[in-house]
Amino acid sequence: MRRITTHTSPATELRGVSDTNWQPHGVCHGMDPEDADATFFPLPRDHEAIAEAKELCAPCPVRRDCLNYALENDLKEGVWGGLTEAERRPWHDGLPQRLDYGRVLAVFQGRHVHLTAKERQVVIDHAYVRGWRADRLAITLQIGHKHARDLLTQAANKVFDRDLTLGIPPRKKKRKRSKPTTSKPPASQPVQDQQVSRPEKSSSGHADLGKAA
Repeated sequence: MRRITTHTSPATELRGVSDTNWQPHGVCHGMDPEDADATFFPLPRDHEAIAEAKELCAPCPVRRDCLNYALENDLKEGVWGGLTEAERRPWHDGLPQRLDYGRVLAVFQGRHVHLTAKERQVVIDHAYVRGWRADRLAITLQIGHKHARDLLTQAANKVFDRDLTLGIPPRKKKRKRSKPTTSKPPASQPVQDQQVSRPEKSSSGHADLGKAA
């Protein structure tokens, strides 16, 4: 079924960066539906019509979103994102292994993204490195808590096996150094005054004359 940006349609349930919110920003938005169909759904060998459609798509600010929408909804007819059906075929065939770090980053920014299998694995690995808990990963991927916990465990084992293969020793826990304690006398026991030696007085009644006068 053909769906172009000029059609008024409710937002789909697809969790993707390229949902229908991007459509009002398209260059083709506002075109007459019949003219839009004729422009963006040309015959495969109508090179002049294809070139006209690509010319309209070239300056479009949401061209990438348009392409994502076509790929995620398996729309193989027409020109989407400036690419024809034949030009998009490799993208459709390799969609499960597609890796778009912009979409991965969108997940960590809190957006709901319809991830491919490869993008999903990257999110899991980075979630483990960032110290995510299972409940947070479960909400992000919309999966069960036990499943999320198992995925984080697999990511941890993968990192451990990688370090073991590369010969990286495991991190040792740092021991807290005990501060040197200065011995102080108990407060209950007063400190005894040291006896100061004083010069003894002469037993003779004559005072010292010192130097001879």
